[in-house]
Amino acid sequence: MKTILVIGPVTRRAGYGEQARFALRSLRAHPKRFNILIQDIPWGQSGQVSEDNEEQRYIRETIAKTNQHLNQNLPVDITLQVTIPNEFKKLAPVNIGYTAGIETTRVSPQWIHQAALMDKIILVSNHSKDVYEKTAYEGTNTQTGEKSILRTQVPMEVVNYPVRSLEVDDLGLELKHDFNFLTIAQLGPRKNLTNTIKWFLEEFHDDEVGLVVKTNMMNCSTADGQYCMQSMKELTKDFPNKKCSVYLVHGDLSLEQMNSLYTHQKMKSFVTLTHGEGFGIPIFEAAYHGLPVIAPGWSGQNDFLYAPVKSGKQKKAKLRPLFAKVDYIIERVPQEAVWEGVIQQDAGWCYPTEKSSKETMRDVYSNHSKYVGLSRKLKKHIVENFTEEQMTAQFADAVCEVDEESQDSWLSEISDIVKQYE
Repeated sequence: MKTILVIGPVTRRAGYGEQARFALRSLRAHPKRFNILIQDIPWGQSGQVSEDNEEQRYIRETIAKTNQHLNQNLPVDITLQVTIPNEFKKLAPVNIGYTAGIETTRVSPQWIHQAALMDKIILVSNHSKDVYEKTAYEGTNTQTGEKSILRTQVPMEVVNYPVRSLEVDDLGLELKHDFNFLTIAQLGPRKNLTNTIKWFLEEFHDDEVGLVVKTNMMNCSTADGQYCMQSMKELTKDFPNKKCSVYLVHGDLSLEQMNSLYTHQKMKSFVTLTHGEGFGIPIFEAAYHGLPVIAPGWSGQNDFLYAPVKSGKQKKAKLRPLFAKVDYIIERVPQEAVWEGVIQQDAGWCYPTEKSSKETMRDVYSNHSKYVGLSRKLKKHIVENFTEEQMTAQFADAVCEVDEESQDSWLSEISDIVKQYE
């Protein structure tokens, strides 16, 4: 049995918090393999999980056990670090990074450097893995004067996210229209929420249609909610006589409350015009609840929005989109989205086109039954292939199957190259 220290935001609402809890569930499913310790870390200004359930009680008890373990200087065999690669550290004989946030066309040099401290990296989508492995930087070894290529050499493995509980805690959301789109996105550059609302209003201002927006800026505070409400008022003020409606849902919602959004009888489609996703948990949740999905066909969501389908006389199934696909172009990220060491200035992401976004929303509204048929196929694919049993077993195996190789000699060389890009 290996003693494994899980370092991550296990008590936080953020996507990385849910990742950390999935990792814990995977390890807990194999009690003969792992002696689990937990070190909780903050994550931005995201709120804490408020439910007093079995999982949270286990987390609190294990954190207390961990403090005793570390205070006595007892050994740790493996660290599992659930965070962005900038924060990866060499802390134990075996160190595994578990990360999600690769929403662009390349990773930063710092991510490649810190990855070298890990014995393995687990990622949530093939998009993330492909971008990490394909990113390369040219530099010069100052000791030898030779040209060098900075590229990730650490083993990487993809483990997708699983289907979770479908229990519902009704929010009592009252919608006046029979047809409503749902979008769940943070109010910031990457999620493209402003355009989602704006283009919806421009397309449906004369229609009895609603758009439900679950959002926040930084956290779930009252001040944050007021800011979001004011932002939506600014977007809707040019449409004083609109027939359509835009609803704001803000606050700290449990998984069961989130499920009530997906399952509301008047919710007919999920729409995202995101610039890029590591995986896209809200899109995934909408899909396995059976909502027709509108999305661009780029980045992490492709792992589950495409499925093998036979058509006509085909003997072999081909991957086909089971969603309403929005056209897009790949261009450089805007300056406001640049984040030193995380989102590169020379990186790109997808820009859904205005024309296709509006046309696709309109088509889903006008030909809803067609997309319901697609959504049923997609739900079946996800429910069969993304079970919690499958994903937790795959994750546990990924943790156990680690080749321990020292990266120290390579680290000195790549550190030299990284400095040339700072």
